[in-house]
Amino acid sequence: QVQLVESGGGLVQAGGSLRLSCAASGRTFSGYSMAWFRQAPGKEREFVATIGWSNSRTSYADSVKGRFTISRDSARNTVYLQMNNLKPEDTAVYYCARARDRSDELRLGGHEYDYWGQGTQVTVSS
Repeated sequence: QVQLVESGGGLVQAGGSLRLSCAASGRTFSGYSMAWFRQAPGKEREFVATIGWSNSRTSYADSVKGRFTISRDSARNTVYLQMNNLKPEDTAVYYCARARDRSDELRLGGHEYDYWGQGTQVTVSS
C-alpha cells in the first residue's frame, strides 16, 4: 500500500509562487512515474505535470509550461511542484499520483495512476 500526502497549498495573489510537496510512505514510488493533477470547481480533473522515475524526463500541460516545475527527491520519497507566476485560473485542488505500472514512461492520463493523495487547495486571487 502507498500513502501520498500533499502539502503546501494556500492563498496567493496573482503573480505569486507556491511549492507543493507530496510525501510518499509505505511501498515507495521508486521506479514509478509520478504526476500532479488538478481539479477546479465544476470542472473535470486535468493533468498538470509528470516526471519519470529517473528524473530526466518531464512533461507539462500547455497551460503551465514555463511557469511550473516538477521534481522529485528519491531519498526523501517526495515529489514537488514549484508554481511560479500563478494565475487565477490555476485555482484548484491539486493531487499527486503514482503511476499504475513500474516504468519510466511518462503518462498523462488519470486512469494510468492508481494511488492518489487527498489533495491540497490552491487559491489564486486577482
